[in-house]
Amino acid sequence: MAIHTNNAMKEIETILKAKGIRPTAVRLLVYKFMAKESLAMSLNDIEAAFGQTERTTLFRSLKLFEEKGLVHKIEDGSGIAKFALETAGENGANDKLHLHFHCSKCGETQCLTDQTIPNISLPKGFKATDANLVVKGLCDKCYQ
Repeated sequence: MAIHTNNAMKEIETILKAKGIRPTAVRLLVYKFMAKESLAMSLNDIEAAFGQTERTTLFRSLKLFEEKGLVHKIEDGSGIAKFALETAGENGANDKLHLHFHCSKCGETQCLTDQTIPNISLPKGFKATDANLVVKGLCDKCYQ
């Protein structure tokens, strides 16, 4: 979700409050940064963008966002967890079960929300709590 209005911080504050999150300055800025970048980002990526902000504060913000359903964690095979903002689908629900693309050259990971993971029938007694499908290859910038 890209936020391009003069009232961007007010919009973000409303989003955070709707999820029961107190909109601190760091949380507002982390959300704004993630919305602007529109890629999955690691804690290191976010830390590099925020310089002097405590790593622990950034990590706690990401974990809170994840717990409240604002972001989802992606294990893209790089060994480093990445986080991406949730996107609302046509019916307003989060599109949690979608594909991800990891570029093996530049290392960027993107959500492919138009490509959903089909419903998987599990054996009796099994219960799925998460699914993660990552397609690896070269992104449009690296495939030139």
